Amino acid sequence: MATATFRSLKVFNYRVWAIGSLVSNVGTWMQRTAQDWLVLTELTQHNATAVGVVMGLQFGPQLLLLPWTGYAADRFDRRKLLIATQAASGLLALILGLLVVTGFVQLWHVYVLAFLSGCVNAIDMPARQTFVSDLVTDTDLSNAVALNSTSMMVAQFVGPAVAGVLIAAVGSGWAFLINAASVGAVLASLGFLRLAELHPNARAGRSRGNLVEGFRYVRSRPDLKAILWMLFLMGTFGLNFPIFISTMSVNVFHGGANQYGLLTSIMAIGTLAGALLAAGRERPRFGLLLAGAAIFGIGFAFAAITPNVWLFGAALVVIGVATLTFTNSTSSLMQLSTEPVMRGRVMALRLAIGVGATPIGAPIVGWVADAFGPRWALGIGAASGFAAAAVAFSYLVEHRHGYHVRRLPPEI
Repeated sequence: MATATFRSLKVFNYRVWAIGSLVSNVGTWMQRTAQDWLVLTELTQHNATAVGVVMGLQFGPQLLLLPWTGYAADRFDRRKLLIATQAASGLLALILGLLVVTGFVQLWHVYVLAFLSGCVNAIDMPARQTFVSDLVTDTDLSNAVALNSTSMMVAQFVGPAVAGVLIAAVGSGWAFLINAASVGAVLASLGFLRLAELHPNARAGRSRGNLVEGFRYVRSRPDLKAILWMLFLMGTFGLNFPIFISTMSVNVFHGGANQYGLLTSIMAIGTLAGALLAAGRERPRFGLLLAGAAIFGIGFAFAAITPNVWLFGAALVVIGVATLTFTNSTSSLMQLSTEPVMRGRVMALRLAIGVGATPIGAPIVGWVADAFGPRWALGIGAASGFAAAAVAFSYLVEHRHGYHVRRLPPEI
């Protein structure tokens, strides 16, 4: 079982990439935690709406740049593209870190840098997700995608906990500077890859139709449309964890930076467990989406009524398992059932809807938390999970023979 779970690590290129990516992911989660804390407690008076605006600016470019980000992942050399985007991310983190440690930072600085970072990530994320298919064969793709999620969850466990201690000891600015330095690890891993052992997929040609081909392709696939509707519902109203956790920690349980970092790390226990379970599966199935969305809603409903911080943490573990079961299954299903020449655009659409929908929901969820309390905001998260589960149930009823990953020819 353990051998099957970690089989992609036998591939040299994937192993090198995974090491560099893990270090960088830890830095990323340190920055996310520090940024939310900076906005909520240092630049505003516990204003959850401001946190929502930052999230909106950071993830909005996933929608704004959608026609180009997926096409870039399909058209250009993904390794070189990632070198450029990672270097830019490191530079932006360095600028924000220097502004904070020197005491010059203002809220509008965070807004501007969050938007610029979002633009870079909009290009980076489709390329990063589809780059996995350049590192391993399709036989190991589902496992490699799951191990990527595992790496992110390990980082989500370590990063916020370290950030909480760091913020309490020396201030939030150093978390940004450490993130800037961590980018060097992923850049080094990209430099150490054995280029002759890569498995580059067919690249998209240069034509005007390429910008809309991804939409046409998804429109012809009822399974992909159902997945994207589920992602929209949960991404818009459910995956706003910084708002949920920070407002419950500060406004309900009256904790400090250490408690906030600890709660974020506790949630990562669940997401890590979900990622490891996904890595051990031979292939994903559509039924997992239904289960993941339903448990997601149940976890949020329980979190909304928890009387103390420890039961809230337990609810976060359940939410974490459900989140990774759902998100990892969507990624694997969409990559394995999509023609290689279309993967970048399809995955960009997935990210734009699942992550880019946050600008729509984050300010709304933040406003609800401010106006009615964090528990009501959690209720919105619960509703998003149940609505997504209804979409999955409807699809499975309509397609009674069930869903299976189909292998497609390499060209349209």
